[in-house]
Amino acid sequence: MDETVAEFIKRTILKIPMAEMMTILQAWDFLSENQLQNINFRKRKESLVHDLVLLCEEKRATVNDAALLDIIYTQFHRHQKVWDTFQMTKEPGGDIDLFDMKQFKSSFKKILQRALKNVSVTFRDAEENAVWIRIAWGTQYRKPNQYKPTYVVYYPQTPYAFISSSQLRSSIPLLSQALTIASKHHRIVKMDFRSRYLDSLKAIVFEQYNQTFETHSTTTPLQEGSLDINMDSRIIHENRIEKDRVQRITQEIFGDYPQPRLEFAQYKLETKFKSDLNRGILAERKEPLRCLVKFSSPNLLEALKSLAPAGIADAPLSPLLTCIPKKRMNYFKIKDK
Repeated sequence: MDETVAEFIKRTILKIPMAEMMTILQAWDFLSENQLQNINFRKRKESLVHDLVLLCEEKRATVNDAALLDIIYTQFHRHQKVWDTFQMTKEPGGDIDLFDMKQFKSSFKKILQRALKNVSVTFRDAEENAVWIRIAWGTQYRKPNQYKPTYVVYYPQTPYAFISSSQLRSSIPLLSQALTIASKHHRIVKMDFRSRYLDSLKAIVFEQYNQTFETHSTTTPLQEGSLDINMDSRIIHENRIEKDRVQRITQEIFGDYPQPRLEFAQYKLETKFKSDLNRGILAERKEPLRCLVKFSSPNLLEALKSLAPAGIADAPLSPLLTCIPKKRMNYFKIKDK
């Protein structure tokens, strides 16, 4: 086994938490079950990694084997990446092609390798017919850098793909071209929709969040506050009517299921100063006024859902806040009509 491959495997295994080590190695399916059973996983991690690398050397692991292990690790820790959403379209009136996974993989790889001499491409089929693609980029004179890859998650027979954000922005046009041609689409665009939570992006673009997150419900009846026993019954009645109204509107907008997890929404405002008075320092300003507002939360949609019931905001909320799942966007540009 090449020294660079051994180092690649070593670095990947070192990233794996001990609690996930056996699970990920079994999913890798490179080392046999018998070999794994004979490994002492109670050793110090450095010693354990040394033993595992020796086993990989005995089996003559390749770069592709090591890349596959890295894909599996990334699947377990997909939230450590920021994912951009891409949408593809076919030509109007185009025929519906039967998808062939083998042909897709072959075409995708050939397109990249014809355009770039040094590029490494690895595939792994995943759940719900998704295919994970790992691309390590090189140059005409340098071998692929295995430590700064780009990941693509593509769902065949759909127009959507998710690509991990990369510093190698120059590679995106070539990657987009390969993805479009291999999947037999005509055009690809980057949507204004990104997040660390890949599963939530997928659930929203496929409109599956009602089913995907239905295993538990976060919608609970509004708690009645402690009321003065001498309070007018008419006030109590009005309070209940208002709370019921807020609860009904909130449920109509957000549903009675947990929301997909997004961590932010960003709004860029660009507007010209308007005034009936021909005076003031901004009256003659030709450049538009610009500002940026960003809402962030560990779970933004759930936070928005709770605003009206908590009495922090009026119901219904502004459509600019509630339209995120419907529009499949969390980057907005607001301009004058």
